Amino acid sequence: MIRDLDLLEALEDSVTRFVRDRLIPLERQVDEADALPDGMVQEFRDLGLFGLSIPEDHGGLGLTMEEEVRVAFQLGRTSAAFRSLIGTNNGIGSQAIVMDGTEAQKARYLPRLASGEIIGSFALTEPGAGSDAASLTTRAVRDGDHYVLNGTKRYITNAPHAGLFTVFARTGAPEERARGISAFLVEAPRDGLHLGPPDRKMGQKGAHVCDVVLQDCRVPADALLGGVEGRGFASAMKVLDRGRLHISAVCVAQAERLIDDTLVYAMDRRQFGVPLADQQLVQAMLAESRAECLAARSMVLETARAKDTGADIATDAACCKLFASEMVGRVADRAVQIHGGAGYMAEYGIERFYRDVRLFRIYEGASEIQKLVIARGMIRAAGSG
Repeated sequence: MIRDLDLLEALEDSVTRFVRDRLIPLERQVDEADALPDGMVQEFRDLGLFGLSIPEDHGGLGLTMEEEVRVAFQLGRTSAAFRSLIGTNNGIGSQAIVMDGTEAQKARYLPRLASGEIIGSFALTEPGAGSDAASLTTRAVRDGDHYVLNGTKRYITNAPHAGLFTVFARTGAPEERARGISAFLVEAPRDGLHLGPPDRKMGQKGAHVCDVVLQDCRVPADALLGGVEGRGFASAMKVLDRGRLHISAVCVAQAERLIDDTLVYAMDRRQFGVPLADQQLVQAMLAESRAECLAARSMVLETARAKDTGADIATDAACCKLFASEMVGRVADRAVQIHGGAGYMAEYGIERFYRDVRLFRIYEGASEIQKLVIARGMIRAAGSG
């Protein structure tokens, strides 16, 4: 749902110019240094990009889902590390509070997340609990007016810079599985909360992840998300529905950038006396990439519009995440192939995108998990009919 087309187009134009003029020229520097330049966080703050999805009455722009994915179509056309900087504040780092937080929690944290004063982080994954998130073992034990948290979280995006962690911990018995999981809003720095060294990754350099270790970490009882135990897993799943649509839009944007750059190269590069773009097998790869990317874009827009009507889009969001993340991997592979030896070299940036997009098939629900979500959704729908 688009509320004011003129305002949305103005925002899209600002983001497009920011990506083109400021971010794209920095891509190689960020990849080689594994760090964003000094002052970059403030530039994102100045554009209001930390609060895209946070409600207006809490200092954000309050974009609808359709508006958000349209902005992501522009923001995602550059290195994924830039989007990752604001991704948690707009997605998994804030939306659990938006959806399930108490009024006091919303008032305390959402304005600071929207402004970029603090960076949010979503601490769900553990060394022994990834796709099977309901098996997490981090414990939260009530002790008077506090909870005491113990456990280790792994691969936590933006953890090295976070001022607020949404930590998922078990308050019930292990056999309760998802029903025994609660979520806690844990401010950092804090005694008992320790960060591991930043992980070295295949791609998405400049976006940092690390372990989060909780050792007798005491938090006040009002840090319990929503003030109710046992609802953490449900909150996580709701947040991931929205996050999967956003990630799908970023996959589309990455694919469109790859297609544009590859087409320019194919039209300029000559082999056998003619441009590569005149070779039919190259044309076939370009056409396949364009058709698949258009299909993904259409899926994302349609599902975003459905979400804005209040429809249950869990199954369709999983379809989008599955198709878009697999699609961009195929597009990146074809881009390397069309570039030939140049595609394998850092100079052209194609190999960087090839490394970066591989992660989209894993985080916020691996492709295999999306297939399970889709199939189970189909079975439920058929059974209820």
